[in-house]
Amino acid sequence: MSTEATLLERCDSKCELCAAQSSLSPYVVAPHTQITVDHAIMLCATCSSQIEQPETMDANHWRCLNDSMWSQVAPVQVMAWRQLKRLSATESWAQDLLDMMYMDEDLQKWAEIGMNDDEDKPRDVNGVELKKGDDITVIKDLPVKGSSMVIKQGTAVRGINLTDDPKHIQGKVNGQTMYIIAEYCRKK
Repeated sequence: MSTEATLLERCDSKCELCAAQSSLSPYVVAPHTQITVDHAIMLCATCSSQIEQPETMDANHWRCLNDSMWSQVAPVQVMAWRQLKRLSATESWAQDLLDMMYMDEDLQKWAEIGMNDDEDKPRDVNGVELKKGDDITVIKDLPVKGSSMVIKQGTAVRGINLTDDPKHIQGKVNGQTMYIIAEYCRKK
């Protein structure tokens, strides 16, 4: 039997996070890269797209984690924990579920490793990942260290570059290349 068929049998042809029955596909739980029964889960298109693009996350959709967090399947527990952790910053119900959830030490490490991957990426004020070449708008007046210059709110910066520090991006403002704090920007 193929890996995908085994996964479908394990989940009874339902999304392992929200129990939807349409558009299922295997999803490898990071940091793993191979689709195996022990490292992948079956997800619907909605769950998959919201995990891949956190800026499109609909918090109410994830109330399904109330049930799936109790799964006996390790990668399902890991993904439920990660989603609850992301939501806990803005949703009190997610923090409550996270407080109730128990995971053994190895699973907890696996879940946290995947979360650290997300933290190593520059994100704008809305949590949207910034990539090289993106255009951004500065959302507040920023004084430039070592000068009397101020980058004014609303200033557009085109074609940014990434730096070694995920908290900073690099771009040209008034013809000068400068470092800008990513969380004071909004992606266009």
